Amino acid sequence: MTLYLLFESASGYGLFHAYGIDEIGQSVEAVRSSVLDLDRFGKAVKLTAFNPFSSAVDALNQCNAISEGIMTDELRSFLELNLPKPKEGKKAKYSLGVVEPKVGSHISEVTGIPCQSNEFVQELLRGVRLHFDRFINELKDSDLEKAQLGLGHSYSRAKVKFNVNRVDNMVIQAIFLLDTLDKDINSFSMRVREWFSWHFPELVKIVNDNYLYAKLAKFIVNKSDLAEKDIPALADIVGDEDKAKEIVEAAKASMGQDLSPVDLINVQQFAQRVMNLSEYRKNLYEYLVTKMNDIAPNLTSLIGEVVGARLISHAGSLSNLAKCAASTLQILGAEKALFRALKTRGNTPKYGLIFHSSFIGRASTKNKGRMARYLANKCSIASRIDCYSEASTSVFGQKLREQVEERLEFYDKGVAPRKNLDVMKAAIDSMVNGTSMDDDDNQKTDASAKKSKKKKTKAKADGDAMDVDKPSNVADGEAEPGTEKKKKKKKKHKLEEAQENGAAHANGDAEETETPKKKRKSREVSEEAEPKTATEGKKKKKKKAKAEDDE
Repeated sequence: MTLYLLFESASGYGLFHAYGIDEIGQSVEAVRSSVLDLDRFGKAVKLTAFNPFSSAVDALNQCNAISEGIMTDELRSFLELNLPKPKEGKKAKYSLGVVEPKVGSHISEVTGIPCQSNEFVQELLRGVRLHFDRFINELKDSDLEKAQLGLGHSYSRAKVKFNVNRVDNMVIQAIFLLDTLDKDINSFSMRVREWFSWHFPELVKIVNDNYLYAKLAKFIVNKSDLAEKDIPALADIVGDEDKAKEIVEAAKASMGQDLSPVDLINVQQFAQRVMNLSEYRKNLYEYLVTKMNDIAPNLTSLIGEVVGARLISHAGSLSNLAKCAASTLQILGAEKALFRALKTRGNTPKYGLIFHSSFIGRASTKNKGRMARYLANKCSIASRIDCYSEASTSVFGQKLREQVEERLEFYDKGVAPRKNLDVMKAAIDSMVNGTSMDDDDNQKTDASAKKSKKKKTKAKADGDAMDVDKPSNVADGEAEPGTEKKKKKKKKHKLEEAQENGAAHANGDAEETETPKKKRKSREVSEEAEPKTATEGKKKKKKKAKAEDDE
């Protein structure tokens, strides 16, 4: 059977024909040794066709398709043009050797060309790659290297592309910086306390908060300048007027030493730096919360922003965390204790970073390990949903949190929790109903808008018609005869129906025989005396109705 080789280079597709090579009896080692010699290899393998890429963008698209195992239209037309066509109803007497088995299977499914990818074909294609520039005379070594370098850079850039809103690297950097800031702010606050305590030692016992202490150190500067006029400003800073008065009284009887103006300025500047760091720490925490809600909403709603970010940073990425088993996630962060226990054959740790979760603290001492195991299981589910789901929603995280709350109640009170299957079904239903409700609301708003538009157009049309009719009626002083007759007939029918009903209820069958005469009389009277105005007609009708009731 004839063997053809498909080679995908950075400059285009190449099709090679392998002459006189029988796979049977040929060992891979023999082919590997013959590939290095161009004279021997050039006699066995020869170029049949070459299709260069039209541009760098085309080369990138073809490379992406090949890496995904897809045959493009250009590759299909190239193969159909250059490979021999088999007779109808018969199998092809050749096979196509390819590097990627996925591409070979796709080619055979679509075109019916038999493909193979084994070590023998791989070694032959390695020789083609090694001597490719020798097969094409017009192709230079420098041109091929430039094409390979450019395609490699563009392909790498395309693979590195990601969703900007789901970058877990930013979360990793933010949580590292948050931990560093916490340590630095604590050490700097202690330095401010120690430095300013030489001047005003009583302030340490009055104010315990580091941020407030730095704020007061910047405001007070010199304790001898404090007076009762500064109490409102101190109360605004501290939030308590009694504390502000206590600070003023302590400043009057302070045992601290006096500092020079230069020293006080330095203390004030350092206190300002500590305040700026504390404010930046708050802003960074808000940024971390927003990023965690974008990247891992389910994990955030289950275990919190800080603990979730620590888990992601320790695992390396959200995808690495999703690949971890629940037992691995449970002791993530306690690797030293785990290996020490394995080495000394002691008790292994029950929890790692998830110990900082509020659920572990709320559990009793004997149930902390069980709670850590259950929480790690739910965290593993939440991280996998966040990593692999396309829609960003926190419904599953909220349901998983409810499950953990129910498990806590089960451990404390013995209340049986719901099954995981029922909870997941409820989460899926709520998510589907949420999307359907949004669609229904949109449809309702569209329908109501359309109806309101139709009503407006009808009202405008009726208003225009009325405006056209009114001036004619005013000018003539009389209505059109056709319309007046229709109105009179309708009113007569209504009066007749009312009379019939009243007579039937009041007098019974005896008076039913007299009603036709009354109808005739009322018709004759109404035909003879036409009302000149609307008010006169109404008065006459009222009189007729009263007379009929009296009869």
